[in-house]
Amino acid sequence: MKNFGIEKALTQLGIKKSNRGTSTGQTWHSTKGKFIESFSPVDGKLIGSIQVTDNITFDRVVDQAHTAFLTWRLVPAPKRGEVVRQIGEALRTYKEPLGKLVSYEMGKSYQEGLGEVQEMIDICDFAVGLSRQLHGLTMHSERPLHRMYEQYHPLGVVGIISAFNFPVAVWSWNAMIAWVCGDTCIWKPSEKAPLCSIACQNIIARVFKENGVPEGVSCIINGDSGIGQRLSADERIPLISATGSVRMGKAVGTTVAGRLGRALLELGGNNAIIISEHANLEMAIRGALFGAVGTAGQRCTSTRRLIIHESVYEAVKEKLRKAYHQLKIGNPLDQANHVGPLIDTLAVKAYQNALKQIKNEGGTFVVPGGVLHGKGYESGCYVKPAIAEVKNDFQIVQQETFAPILYLIRYKTLEEAIVYQNGVKQGLSSAIMTTRVQEMEQFLSHAGSDCGIANVNIGTSGAEIGGAFGGEKETGGGRESGSDAWKVYMRRQTNTINFGNSLPLAQGIRFEV
Repeated sequence: MKNFGIEKALTQLGIKKSNRGTSTGQTWHSTKGKFIESFSPVDGKLIGSIQVTDNITFDRVVDQAHTAFLTWRLVPAPKRGEVVRQIGEALRTYKEPLGKLVSYEMGKSYQEGLGEVQEMIDICDFAVGLSRQLHGLTMHSERPLHRMYEQYHPLGVVGIISAFNFPVAVWSWNAMIAWVCGDTCIWKPSEKAPLCSIACQNIIARVFKENGVPEGVSCIINGDSGIGQRLSADERIPLISATGSVRMGKAVGTTVAGRLGRALLELGGNNAIIISEHANLEMAIRGALFGAVGTAGQRCTSTRRLIIHESVYEAVKEKLRKAYHQLKIGNPLDQANHVGPLIDTLAVKAYQNALKQIKNEGGTFVVPGGVLHGKGYESGCYVKPAIAEVKNDFQIVQQETFAPILYLIRYKTLEEAIVYQNGVKQGLSSAIMTTRVQEMEQFLSHAGSDCGIANVNIGTSGAEIGGAFGGEKETGGGRESGSDAWKVYMRRQTNTINFGNSLPLAQGIRFEV
């Protein structure tokens, strides 16, 4: 099989056949941990192995991160922003090989891999500007000759737990913001795509060395859920930002809450597009198609449900059927293909189980699914994107299946469609396709979508870094990336200054001694 330059990319990124998986910046630590292997879902081949972090080394990493924080917090925020600016430039230099590694290690298309690295570059640009805008505010005091103000200070060590589907972008969303805020970071990447963390650390290490950044500002630990649990339980880490499944998020959230720490949770989605009778159908089909099959349906913002007005239902169904038959499935590094593999064979089994349950609950397939075999599909991770006609209350529809399965649901009134849209436990992303302002506004109103993201005339997938990203309900309630999401990475302090010569008490209280 043609490798599309992956060997060259691995060399450029400093990825070896055997890699240490624990780093505090410039230093890669040897541990007594076992090695885990990273196999590509693209061709089933071993990319490389990574030594996991043992308990002793974990403690050393956390100590180093805390020590570095005591120095890093004193660096002026604009100077911290300058370091992040240089990271953005380094990422521009390594965009092609890093995008290729993302594609090869987790299976998304090369274009999506490049897009993910571009998100890293964009968040660097955002963070640079943010470094000069960590604003508090001034308030009037009720006491004479007093003033009040509010300010934000660096928080401490931030633990980042990321998922396989965005193996580099989610880390950058957190790390770049945390660094300009004056925090240090410990990143625990997904054990399903660990080599991406090695590549990222190698890229930024050069920048850190040139700028004299303290050892411990950027730390990497590798391992399974056990090391993630230890990270969550450590009282030296005031904030844990975790992206992944609802099950994982509940475990992390419970552990962090038990020590009264902060948890930023970015969990599952069960995202829907409402297609109105007033929709531009060509736009609707385009948005639904990418939302459903992009990244082989393995985005937390992937489109799972199409809630379609009965008057255009058959037209939408037929257009989707034709579009799906034109999809090319294969090696994601080949830009002629639209759909790559699922992450591993466990994901394939979950996909197969979902297809069985759809049939068992009475659903019918517009486009049947199935696992692909033969030349080019040797990894066993390639599946056919499927479309099924269902009812919203089917048990399988209420769940998030991380695979390219799209559900079609009829509706009569917009009120009914919104009830369907909101009638799941997840609340990440949502969209409506319509040309009527009244319907747009209803969808975006208090009585509309209950999701953290609500779009009009674009799909559910593909959020911009300038907005705070996150969702409600079982999605976890966290917000990261843009807008004022930076505030979670800082501690907030209210200050009162008495510039008079007496000490009046609040609320006019008199207390004479």
